[in-house]
Amino acid sequence: MRTSLLAVILFSFLFSAQAQFVQWRGPHRDGQFTEKGLLKEWPAEGPKQILQVDKLGKGWSSPIFADGKIYITGMIDTLDYLSAVDMQGKILWQVPYGRSWNQSYPDTRCSPVIEDNRIYVQSGTGRVVCIDRETGKENWAVEVDKKYESEYHVWGNSETPLIVDDKLICSPGGSKTSVIALNKMTGEPVWESESLGGARAYASATIYEYKNFRYILAVIGTDILALVPETGEIAWHYRYFNPEVWKWQDNGLIWINTPIFHNDEIFISMGYDYEAVMLKMAENGKSVSVKYKNSTLDNHHGGLILYNGYVYGANWENNNKGNWTCMNWDSGEIGFNETWGSKGSLVMAEDMLYVYNERGSVALVKPAPDAFSIVSEFKITEGAGPHWAHPFIADGKLFIRHGEVLKIFDIKAEN
Repeated sequence: MRTSLLAVILFSFLFSAQAQFVQWRGPHRDGQFTEKGLLKEWPAEGPKQILQVDKLGKGWSSPIFADGKIYITGMIDTLDYLSAVDMQGKILWQVPYGRSWNQSYPDTRCSPVIEDNRIYVQSGTGRVVCIDRETGKENWAVEVDKKYESEYHVWGNSETPLIVDDKLICSPGGSKTSVIALNKMTGEPVWESESLGGARAYASATIYEYKNFRYILAVIGTDILALVPETGEIAWHYRYFNPEVWKWQDNGLIWINTPIFHNDEIFISMGYDYEAVMLKMAENGKSVSVKYKNSTLDNHHGGLILYNGYVYGANWENNNKGNWTCMNWDSGEIGFNETWGSKGSLVMAEDMLYVYNERGSVALVKPAPDAFSIVSEFKITEGAGPHWAHPFIADGKLFIRHGEVLKIFDIKAEN
């Protein structure tokens, strides 16, 4: 009886803790949001806009919504700022947390990660900070990229940190280490992995669970790594970088997408006409092999959605152009490859895709393996710069960020 009661208490605690965890691209970083009761079709002019907030700083990061407040990062002058905004559009506080990337494309990229009363962010130059959610004050900060001698690509650091148990995970790359863990409450180092060489990538890590295996899937410019969360041991890695194929840089790939997975298979893709790869993990969890390669679904930086055995996303034709594509997860066979404005990003909620292309069009799409089926669409006209921020969905609302401007739309169906 005591054991059963303890199990119930422990489950309730874990469920409560998980419910307080809010992050980029949904609870599992796979683009899947858990919202219910949403519109299946929008009015001709688009869903009702309920709020617009300006002067948030330049950036391509996603807004995060938790407990009636919006948290969003943006570059102001040369610093990355985190802002807390209420649903009347009032900026409650706005605090700097580190130096922005100071070379090509410096705008802020890291999205906030929220757990309980703490917010975690990482600047474009690798300053990792824990910020009090109510006051905006720093709890702790670590210059990760300096301390661990990170090696950069030309666009610096775009990573959003990952919370795993009592740890915060970052991927500095370089010759000293590939991935590190900090104590999420204090910022003290917990472990640092072996270095596999290779520069920092732009992708953010995720948690991979299958049967009895639980790994951190992290990315550097050369490899995908599966790490044991407790120790940082590299269980397996796959060298995605092939210098004979990749001619853009000699120190690794311009790799932005978080891997997606199902059961013992992991799919990685990075655009630039570089082959996407489906990996299959060995039964002992110690290695992976290539199941197939695909040259059509080379997703640039808009993310991928796995739904009912198919992968949806946009491919890369050049930096300004790409098609919308569907691929069979099991076989790699392409279902459709259609043009809609340009490539872009997408997320999903309640069996519908929310697609935001790089020309500012937003569409509600019914997923189907044989056609890109747009149900409704509208245009984002305010803001400046590339339309690169991934949408966010919460509380019956769609959050779309374009540069310094955040627009919020009511997408909840009437009861």
